Amino acid sequence: MRIIYIDCFHGAAGDMLLAALLDAGLDLDALRRGLAGLAIGGYGLELERVQSHGVGGARLRVRLDAGQPARDWAQIRGLITESSLPARARAMALAAFGRLARVEASIHGVPVDAVHFHEVGAVDSIVDMVGFCVGIDILDISKIYASPLPLGRGWVRTQHGPMPVPAPATLALLAEVAAPIIPAPPGSDGELLTPTAAALLAELASFGQPTMRVQRVGYGIGTKEFSRLNGLRVWIGEGEADEETGHEHLAELRCNLDDATGEALAYAAERLLAAGALDAWASPLVMKKGRPAYQLACLARPGDMSSLAEIILRETPSLGVRWSMVERRAAGRDSLSVETPWGAVRVKRKLLDGAVAGGAPEYEDCAALARASGVPLDEIYRTAMRAAGL
Repeated sequence: MRIIYIDCFHGAAGDMLLAALLDAGLDLDALRRGLAGLAIGGYGLELERVQSHGVGGARLRVRLDAGQPARDWAQIRGLITESSLPARARAMALAAFGRLARVEASIHGVPVDAVHFHEVGAVDSIVDMVGFCVGIDILDISKIYASPLPLGRGWVRTQHGPMPVPAPATLALLAEVAAPIIPAPPGSDGELLTPTAAALLAELASFGQPTMRVQRVGYGIGTKEFSRLNGLRVWIGEGEADEETGHEHLAELRCNLDDATGEALAYAAERLLAAGALDAWASPLVMKKGRPAYQLACLARPGDMSSLAEIILRETPSLGVRWSMVERRAAGRDSLSVETPWGAVRVKRKLLDGAVAGGAPEYEDCAALARASGVPLDEIYRTAMRAAGL
């Protein structure tokens, strides 16, 4: 299982998070293709290799054409919902923006659909947040972890005037998930953690350093100069499952629902998967008085139980969530890219005792090529299987 640890030694911003992924191996052209599914234009991505305080890393700038609008939550939600982004990236982006919208609505005392984003509604912030979700999907990262967060001190300029650091939205986002924070290091006056980064980390990350085998490291360097390195780094590698036996201790969360629509069940499962559930499903059942119902369930790592239970309680009519501890043996897995006459396809392979025991092409890759070429999906699927030797 590929995981990422985000080491926020000097805070985090949306552009720094995305730059660190690019420095760790995310292909810029692949990112551009992924973002093309979002119906916004008038911007360009500029990536440069920089040195700061003796450390090399990546700095990302989103260059904007003149006259770009700021958008409210309803507009941003419509952009993402109607996009052709990868399904997982779309779910993560909606969840992160939705969390920020709820917090802003509470702070300003307005309905959530009336929340008007200023800085966060600008094109560069949308690209940073959605781009990070697209990058996580492209890199096939299953779980996100983050370090404790330094917040900075002083004041920051906003559309509402000067605001204390951390900005009200940033602090509220961290309070919702009880995120660990640490004092700002000396010489770090100013905003170290932005609302965009806080929304992404609060929604998508578990806070704590995981056991892992580090394979790649990337540095994202900020644009503001401090007396120390203004950046963050990501560690990408394999983690958690016992590599010898594949044995894992997990939790199964579930609740019974006789008053939820099919749409609500599908959305809740989507949210659970975006937040780190290993699987999510709904099964039909019959409850008291013969009423038809569904059981919504998900498989989770023990450290994610609380956050996933909260999603179930927020997104369904359920008044409670049950869970039990389960064990599983997971096969090893890896991923490779194969070439077909219509383009590249990622193939995920199952490994047992070090040998390939099966596999399958990524559906989204095959479907995209089928749409573009007019070739039947099954033909692309079978060709990718042969190219992978399966």
